[in-house]
Amino acid sequence: MFKTKNLVHDISNVPTAWVFEHFCKLKEKLTGQDVKIKSMYNPTDKIPSMCIYVGSNEQYKFKDFSTGKGGDCVTLVKELKGLLFHKACQLIIEKYNDFVLHNNGGYDVAEFKQQSRYKVTSYKVRSWTTQDQYFWTQFNIGSKLLTAHNVRPLESYCMTKDDNRLCIKGLYLYGYFKADGTLYKIYQPKTLDKKFIKVTDYIQGMHQCTGERYLIITSSLKDIMSIKSLKLKHVDVIAPDSENTIIRSEVMEDLQTKYDKIVVLFDNDDPGIKAMQLYKEKYPFIEMALLPMSKDVSDSIKDSGAKEVRNRLVPILDKKLNNG
Repeated sequence: MFKTKNLVHDISNVPTAWVFEHFCKLKEKLTGQDVKIKSMYNPTDKIPSMCIYVGSNEQYKFKDFSTGKGGDCVTLVKELKGLLFHKACQLIIEKYNDFVLHNNGGYDVAEFKQQSRYKVTSYKVRSWTTQDQYFWTQFNIGSKLLTAHNVRPLESYCMTKDDNRLCIKGLYLYGYFKADGTLYKIYQPKTLDKKFIKVTDYIQGMHQCTGERYLIITSSLKDIMSIKSLKLKHVDVIAPDSENTIIRSEVMEDLQTKYDKIVVLFDNDDPGIKAMQLYKEKYPFIEMALLPMSKDVSDSIKDSGAKEVRNRLVPILDKKLNNG
């Protein structure tokens, strides 16, 4: 370890690890590991939903899945304290210099070593069962939709980190595959704390689009298939990796040229609504739609039936697509 001994006057000279340790009141020193804590922005968060992780530039960042907030250390403080960017920088510098003066002249900066993460390295596909049929059909999703979107049941999958290997088996495991057969996500609906395991980036449903007039952006592949099961006219449906992943600007600009209207339809809970608002702020040309039923389209179908959901959803979409 070595110490930073001098007072700083530039935000770039403040260790990002210190900012997260101090403002998130972490009990462990950040030396390259990922840390998951309860949301700093959502006091009702019962299960830790905020991840502090190492970004591509070897600087710490955060993602709060409870509220959709995320970014670097300055964004953390800016959002936490309700400050403008330059005021957040000033506060960080002030607090860091105060820390330096009261802690023997410096902050111990550990040798940084980004820790490896578990990655899916193998999987085994199995045959469909009656349990699978019951699970998917409650969302009005049948074999044709599952096949069209390359969903396959898994017997097991294995994850590896360094020399450690972890293998998982279960009745309700599903692999989401690209058209070329590449696994991009694992869905395990009965595992409450880790329903999805992301393998690689992928905009779900993109390769199943047929060039319709309108586009719906929803929150999951399950919702894509549930919406398609309603047989809406002139509509394509896609979904990002998650509600908290905003589709890149170049992709959205290309989609804008292909569709008459684009509507975002996420979950009707607070995170879903905030995620829709972020989309609207970033892409003013899109419309927001809210289905006031169960949390999402697929759960609404399960709870109220496909016919009722279609009767409620069609007028909502018609207003957004035809009137704006």
